[in-house]
Amino acid sequence: MLRHFTAQEVEAGLDYPSLIDALDAAFRRAGEPMPVRQTYDVGTADTPGHLLTMPAWDRGATLGVKLVSVFPRNAERGLGAVSSLYVLLDGRTGQPTALVDGEALTNRRTAAASALASRYLSRPASRTLLVVGTGHVAHYLPEAHRAVRPIEKVLVWGRSAERAAALAGRLREQGFAAAPVADLPAALAEADIVSCATTAQAPLVHGRDLRDGTHLDLVGAFTPRMRECDDAAVLRARVFVDTRAGALAEAGDLLQPIAAGVWSADRVCGDLHDLAAGTCGGRRTDDEITLFKSVGTALEDLTAAALLAGAGDPGARRRDDAAPLIRIATAG
Repeated sequence: MLRHFTAQEVEAGLDYPSLIDALDAAFRRAGEPMPVRQTYDVGTADTPGHLLTMPAWDRGATLGVKLVSVFPRNAERGLGAVSSLYVLLDGRTGQPTALVDGEALTNRRTAAASALASRYLSRPASRTLLVVGTGHVAHYLPEAHRAVRPIEKVLVWGRSAERAAALAGRLREQGFAAAPVADLPAALAEADIVSCATTAQAPLVHGRDLRDGTHLDLVGAFTPRMRECDDAAVLRARVFVDTRAGALAEAGDLLQPIAAGVWSADRVCGDLHDLAAGTCGGRRTDDEITLFKSVGTALEDLTAAALLAGAGDPGARRRDDAAPLIRIATAG
């Protein structure tokens, strides 16, 4: 039977501890490479538009694809520019089994992937989180990070003081000691973990402002022209990524210092597969700076959708067994 999961059902059905553990198991396992994200121009001269597809599969178990449309002029119609839907299918028959709200799924799995990286890279006693940005993903990050670290205090910085205050208020309702901040360098000096979720075209976080021991989580910038931190931050940090293929194709935070000749791709210490499988070490000392750059992967979508659809099913496989056996498809 085909099931439809609304945004509210995604929120209720994917608790962070379970999702983070499922992602950990999925990244730990190795498998065949998946195709990278495909983008198609589907617009007209008057209405530009793009269709993006992100497929992934676990042979004999499950497969799925996220469909994303980007129509920049939708604001003129009172609609959002980005819409998405996830289609989950049975890996044995190819029959559709679930339709999942794509935005909710993406937001939740993105935050969970950041928390998974934090499990390996942030200091275990991290209690203060700085969120840079006030968009959709920013709302999810504190709760996800709290699933792996004893986060008590959340500082919120945004270009709009009003939106930063609103997000801080919402986080207080979730039990955080949250407050908006206007002085970003001062907040950076206080934070144990810095999580950025913006569409910045120029650096917001500067390496000179990071204190020793900080974990820097870069979620937002997802094209070569975008970046959230400067070269100095990259140079000061041990750098990890969600996937090498995705990050080294799309992450401006890394591609721009590479182009400038001040950093090189071989300085990536590892990806989420390496961390989960134990083939590379995570944080080594309390005073080193770590940096995690994500651009998204279809593995995360498939893992989250399969976990969601299997929730409450007595015949569903155990969490570790349910993790898709796939290598990685780049996706946003």
